[in-house]
Amino acid sequence: MTKQLGKKEIDLMAKAYSSGKPIVIPTDTIYGITVPALDKKAVLNLYKLKKRDKEKPFIILVSSLRDIALFGVKLSKEEKKWLQIMWPGKITAIFRCNDTKFKYLYRNKKALSFRIPDDKWLIKAISKLGPLVAPSANIQGCEPSITIEEAFDYFKDKALYIDAGRLNKKPSTIVSFVDGFKIIREGSLKLKKNEYFRPDINN
Repeated sequence: MTKQLGKKEIDLMAKAYSSGKPIVIPTDTIYGITVPALDKKAVLNLYKLKKRDKEKPFIILVSSLRDIALFGVKLSKEEKKWLQIMWPGKITAIFRCNDTKFKYLYRNKKALSFRIPDDKWLIKAISKLGPLVAPSANIQGCEPSITIEEAFDYFKDKALYIDAGRLNKKPSTIVSFVDGFKIIREGSLKLKKNEYFRPDINN
């Protein structure tokens, strides 16, 4: 980020969420448009605003492994070890979720995607405000925003904005633990196909 962020910006996020508005924020990859993940109404409204396919779940940003349990997801010992090595980082992990209370998040996929971002300010914000859905700041099918001006062109006054300059970065790498370990999308972090089975992780 090109701008130092602090408490003032976290307070702005809280104000946006309390008024029912999403807020575009810088992440450790690209700009994301965010709402509290546990606010069903806000999540459903964000689908409409982004014109996003309702069968495409949002990535959920968390501040710790403990946050994942809030969504009815139970991690194995091996999964916890792997995540403790890889997080915070530019890698998103998908896990099975069968709790119907969170169907508004996983739709028909019965799986949720999580990431601890590699940014101290953002982790602090999530610790205070709770887990956030944070899809890229764009309309589905359009280019992700790397500046606030680009994000504003998409959402106008339907969102609030935190400007941290130009973020010309790749999105996160996505892996799945749903049916064995699979690399779904290669992004900022490059992994080998057998990365999960490193001896130092599983021993």
